[in-house]
Amino acid sequence: MIELNRPSKARDFTGGLSRREAGDFTTDRRVLLLVGMAVIVGTGGAFAAWVLVSLIALVTNVVWFGHMSIVAPSFVDLPRSAWMVAAPVLGGLVIGLMARFGSEKIRGHGIPEAIEAILIGGSRMSPKVAVLKPLSSAISIGTGGPFGAEGPIIMTGGAIGSLFAQFFHMSSAERKTLLVAGAAAGMTAIFGSPIAAVMLAVELLLFEWKPRSFIPVAVAACVSISWRPFLFGAGPLFPTHFQVALPWWGIFLCAAMGIVSGLQSGLLTTLLYKIEDAFEKLPIHWMWWPALGGLVVGLGGLIEPRALGVGYDIISDLLASHIVAKAVIAILLVKAGIWLVALSSGTSGGVLAPLLILGGALGWLVGLAFPGEPGFWALLGMAAMMGGTMRAPLTGTFFAVEITGDVSTLIPLLAATVVAYAVTVLLLRRSILTEKIARRGQHITREYGIDPFELTRAGDIMIQEVDSLPASLTVGEACYFFSSDAKTHRIYPVVEVDGTLVGMVSRADALTWERDGTLGKETLSERISDASLPVGHIDDTVGFIADLMLASDAGRIPIVERETGKLIGLIARKDLLRLRSALRSDESERRPYLGPRPMKAGQTR
Repeated sequence: MIELNRPSKARDFTGGLSRREAGDFTTDRRVLLLVGMAVIVGTGGAFAAWVLVSLIALVTNVVWFGHMSIVAPSFVDLPRSAWMVAAPVLGGLVIGLMARFGSEKIRGHGIPEAIEAILIGGSRMSPKVAVLKPLSSAISIGTGGPFGAEGPIIMTGGAIGSLFAQFFHMSSAERKTLLVAGAAAGMTAIFGSPIAAVMLAVELLLFEWKPRSFIPVAVAACVSISWRPFLFGAGPLFPTHFQVALPWWGIFLCAAMGIVSGLQSGLLTTLLYKIEDAFEKLPIHWMWWPALGGLVVGLGGLIEPRALGVGYDIISDLLASHIVAKAVIAILLVKAGIWLVALSSGTSGGVLAPLLILGGALGWLVGLAFPGEPGFWALLGMAAMMGGTMRAPLTGTFFAVEITGDVSTLIPLLAATVVAYAVTVLLLRRSILTEKIARRGQHITREYGIDPFELTRAGDIMIQEVDSLPASLTVGEACYFFSSDAKTHRIYPVVEVDGTLVGMVSRADALTWERDGTLGKETLSERISDASLPVGHIDDTVGFIADLMLASDAGRIPIVERETGKLIGLIARKDLLRLRSALRSDESERRPYLGPRPMKAGQTR
């Protein structure tokens, strides 16, 4: 008789596949191992952030002020000179050489590269990237590049998590968890924003929301924020408290701010890739592009020196309204121009700080016409710009709250950020992060949903009236059956008189038997008594049935009663496709259930 996955017959037909008990989640105790590793990775990400920030400050002080220090300087009083043009060009030249002869993966702003490593690289990063990425970013930003440190630290922290995971026997999914844990730890350390870092992981990097990945990432962020007072100091990065007293219709102004930021985001994203296309048409090797970008950065610095570098002091001035409109306009225009060109040139640097400055500057200007402090609208512009451009509205909302420490702004922030997100989703097919990946041929979808295969049971889709062959049928009769017109299927279940499943017989089996004349009087029960095949039960998930098909290379899975082994149904591959079709119908079919319904053809009222 055939093996029926009963306790008394322990033969495994599925290559190690086993049924799991029904429950909300698939996570097992191995998550505790990942949590322990996340503690180490979170510590590594926090210290890597300190090293990166110190490197940026060191290079900035050496290049622009001629002394060794890791205290972050300001470009407010930087004198205009020829060196202001030469320094970014030299920095771009060094980065071009590092990318060509070191690792091309240091080019760009970090997050797309981290996503790409997760999607197509098995979450494996090389030690070379872990070293060269922070070094190249420090050179780029330190020589005037208008970037932030968050993209590089996400890439560097991710590399730390990935490298650590590669020392152990781990699956690709587990390596991804530690890679993202390192990235979240790095972002947390720099901005003091553990919740936003975890949300960034969920909205951008993990491509899932499972306890298996969420818990270790959250642990790494908590570990990093615990180290932050010793590395960067305690408290919010830009402590602010707004006296928010908007009128009842103020929420509509917040939404209007979101629309403005969404349009700004769409414009900048479009311009970025148009400029990148222009670089692609240049008749020179890409190694020289960062130097050309550096030339534009230097010329922009001659117009507005504060547009150079990270610009955290600008963010602080916008939030505190310690700045005049003329300066805000100059920073907005110059920062946007040099950032777009420099980033398109393929140099190394992050996008988050520039997005905050650009969104905040426009929000501050809009705030001059809105009630309340301009700094409040600058904060909404920052969050909306971040959430809309990166397609991460929850990240943008929590990030703004955490960097200011002002919880009273939560609802206005959520309104502005979600509206900006809606605008960019409707205007652009891809974000500033995923467009770069798509141009490399890797198209991704960032919508999460419950897997219908895990939501549906075998009994919901199985064929209940199954055509079968009796176990008493002789091999000769079976061969005749398959060669006659009566045959309608390629494969049939074989059952005893009481309905107990014996096995499966296919046309290929019959052709083989026809070549052996001595088997003509042997019954199917005797012939396939040594055969083995996987079976499902009515309460198995369709996902488990699909896994059975893959593990056993079977196109049809019999469904039997758990206690008796009697055949009660059959699931074929086309039944799985029907489930997919039903899901698409749920998304596309629209009809009313209340009120008048549309008439069918030929129907009269």
